[in-house]
Amino acid sequence: MAPESNFSDGIESGNSLQAICYKRGSLQLLDQTKLPLQSTYLNIRDSTDGWHAIKDMVVRGAPAIAIAAALSLAVEVFNLEDFNGTPDEACSFLIMKLEYLVSSRPTAVNLSDAATKLKQIAAKVAATCSDSKSVFEAYIEASESMLKDDVDSNKAIGSHGAAFIQHHLENSTRISMLTHCNTGSLATAGYGTALGVIRSLHTEGVLERAYCTETRPFNQGSRLTAFELVHDNIPATLIADSAAAALMKDGKVNAVVVGADRVAANGDTANKIGTYSLAVSAKYHNIPFFVAAPLTSVDLSLSSGEAIVIEERSPKELLNTHGGLGEQVAASGISVWNPAFDVTPASLISGIITEKGVITKKGTDAFDIKDFVQKA
Repeated sequence: MAPESNFSDGIESGNSLQAICYKRGSLQLLDQTKLPLQSTYLNIRDSTDGWHAIKDMVVRGAPAIAIAAALSLAVEVFNLEDFNGTPDEACSFLIMKLEYLVSSRPTAVNLSDAATKLKQIAAKVAATCSDSKSVFEAYIEASESMLKDDVDSNKAIGSHGAAFIQHHLENSTRISMLTHCNTGSLATAGYGTALGVIRSLHTEGVLERAYCTETRPFNQGSRLTAFELVHDNIPATLIADSAAAALMKDGKVNAVVVGADRVAANGDTANKIGTYSLAVSAKYHNIPFFVAAPLTSVDLSLSSGEAIVIEERSPKELLNTHGGLGEQVAASGISVWNPAFDVTPASLISGIITEKGVITKKGTDAFDIKDFVQKA
């Protein structure tokens, strides 16, 4: 990645936090490893910079990962001066780069879904045009459309989720929500998924309090979600991950809403490690547990969560402070198991909030996600 650049006004677009700053030929990503103490943007010049930004969690959150990957390649081809190949060779170039980008975070289906769609667009144009420039232009335009569509999708998720939760709860005028990890403007192109639902409830005047977990070991909750909640003046409280069950027992949580990196055809959901624990606790305390995610997070090729590939992160995230970036705190020689995600079974999920509405269960445990997606 290019040398760091500080943007005095880059962190906000209107009143919302902005992790992705893009104009044609130029991309800057907010370095989320340095939040909340520093607001530093990195210049992303090509797909290699994009790959490292995703792998190193400079940018994170399934929707933002997909968009950052797509735009990093868009910047690369826009500034490509020495490509003299045919349209088919331009298409092959894009496919190779997209496959490379997908390898940066394999669990987030949004990334592979975006890559598949972009490959198809490139192939279609390559089959009908006479020059490689047209293939690259089509790719760039498609990537830019994904950026806009994600913001629109997130606002729709927030609206559908807020309406459904108010209808679902007995006392819909004083709602306290618990969320995990970061699913807001910093994890998307803007507004957010699960945090977008909380934003919508706050806008409608019915949110009493938002609780966010610290989200060990990378602390996305304490560093990022808390940062967004304070920025938006939403009444909020940070808790340790291990305090969630006690908070529920004390009757301080009306519902839980989390995001998703991948949703299987039966409704099993992969999300940040610790999500499964929250779902089990919510079930025990009779608290509804919602997943908020765009339909691009749904992977109908997987019949259940057992087929979801779970990424394992560096042991240093547990051995050292600051998510592996600081001093060592654990005993030398200890073995480490550090999965980035866990899978919450559909039986523990009350509803899946999407930009097209809320997917509810038919019967006691089963989601008919395929039918919902086809109708949407």
